[in-house]
Amino acid sequence: MSTHHHSLNPMSETNQPKPIPDPPDFPVILENPDDAQLQWEYDTTHSTGPAPLLEFQAFWKTAFEGWSSANESLGIPLRIRATRLNTYFYIAILPAVAPEEMPEAMNKAEETLNGQINRLESLWKEEWLPEITGHLAFWDAFDLSGAEMSALMDHLDETLDRFLELFTIHFVIISPVYVAMSQFDDLYRDLFGSEGALDSYRLLQGLDNETVITDRALWTLSRKALKSSEIRQAIATHAASEIPTALGAFPAGQAFWSEFQVFLEERGQRSTFWSISDESWIENPESPLMSLKEYLAQPDRDMDAERETLVSDREKAIAEARDRLKGYPRQAAAEFERLLVAAKVATVLTEDHGFWIDFASSYRLRRVLMEVGRRFADADALKVAEDVFHLTVEEIRGTGRDAETADLREKVVQRSNEIRQWEAVSPPPMLGTDFGVPPEDFFMRAMGKFLGAPPEVSEDPKILKGHPGSRGKVTARARLLKSPADSEKLHPGEVLVAQTTAPPWTPLFATAGAIVTDSGGVLSHCAVVAREYGIPAVVGTVRATELIQDGQILEVDGDAGVVRIIADNEPG
Repeated sequence: MSTHHHSLNPMSETNQPKPIPDPPDFPVILENPDDAQLQWEYDTTHSTGPAPLLEFQAFWKTAFEGWSSANESLGIPLRIRATRLNTYFYIAILPAVAPEEMPEAMNKAEETLNGQINRLESLWKEEWLPEITGHLAFWDAFDLSGAEMSALMDHLDETLDRFLELFTIHFVIISPVYVAMSQFDDLYRDLFGSEGALDSYRLLQGLDNETVITDRALWTLSRKALKSSEIRQAIATHAASEIPTALGAFPAGQAFWSEFQVFLEERGQRSTFWSISDESWIENPESPLMSLKEYLAQPDRDMDAERETLVSDREKAIAEARDRLKGYPRQAAAEFERLLVAAKVATVLTEDHGFWIDFASSYRLRRVLMEVGRRFADADALKVAEDVFHLTVEEIRGTGRDAETADLREKVVQRSNEIRQWEAVSPPPMLGTDFGVPPEDFFMRAMGKFLGAPPEVSEDPKILKGHPGSRGKVTARARLLKSPADSEKLHPGEVLVAQTTAPPWTPLFATAGAIVTDSGGVLSHCAVVAREYGIPAVVGTVRATELIQDGQILEVDGDAGVVRIIADNEPG
């Protein structure tokens, strides 16, 4: 999962592999010298900076091991390796079969995936979701604070095993999901010509998913708050961090805060990015509270009516396509209907799998690790519970056997200093060996639509090219946000510019007039959700956060995948 899908596959027949020189400020020391023969990519879609040791080991490495075992079970002849270099994490994709066996292996994998694509909804409801919720129930039944240390250590081992199982399910789900959407798009273009890059996605919009439902629940709370001048004032006149106290000072405020806590319990099991070292919304609700503040300042809008418009636009597009198919062979129409059913389910699952696995499950893993951290801090092995994220799993197991005599504080200082030191350096996008453009196949094509191929380079410094993400054209002021914590900078109708957006960012989509990102393709999380909001998006520009300045006036053309810088910063 990298932004440069052109190089995801180290089996190119045409290009000679070329060693990539290490940048002078980024010395590369690989665990195994043979690893220099692999193509390592920095994953900008999911990672936004240095990763603490435990985050890499328990979260990312496990996630990508899950991808390998999912590929194995689906017969996809690719394996994934992850490594942490100078605190940044890189992945490499390597073939599981000899180059000459690749085409046949890919054909077999496509047959397997097509079988799943035809049953996506029943697989989700009858197999995958029950399995996921079974794991969540296991964690929720365990008494974290009451467990003896040895029981907690056993629980941690079991947690890591289950997390690997969950990420295997994760990739077993998303392979058919992205392939279904990609195949539907390919078929649509084959049948009707490719008039616009986003035409086929009109037939997949207005389908509820857990991300949009979360945002709508927050919007509904903001409308409730507006009905009471007391509640409105408590939220509007206080900083996000002071709102809970302000609401606690009067009965109506307390009732509203209880309602907000129910929202957090159900929908706040997520952190800002894909991460276990970041606090969740439940632990620190500042991010949703800032969105709530922002919503209060917005004029009323009928979210249900907006959704109805998307739905009727979708139904109209489907009816038009069916009408055009009347003159086609019956087989073409049948294939269209088969893939339409699958692609609709897949569109919802792009977000729903993340709600349950990437966030609800990671939240449970974080809770287990934080409990371990608290025990170690109580025993003076660590200064604070959060420091646990600078340890390795092996160090945790060793300390768990004898926390009273362990002292890991010096190690933590060294490792957090190391992160600070590397934060100042830009990690190179690629290391190791450059294998050039991989052969095209159905799987790489789907991954390419998710990750975004490298965009065309623009000769004009005022024009930035990316990929069409969501339709429409908007001219507005740019706001560069590093995380949702910067959301106060974003005013209604402005252009949100970010490296990548994870689901916890999407409450800001109700404020933004358009979205521009460095990473991602037409099937990326950002593009899928922007289409649900009906706002233009240009994704995968690679350099937007580097070339656009805060406050510049931009024209964002979501259909063309182009951003124009119209005017420089003006005060305001």
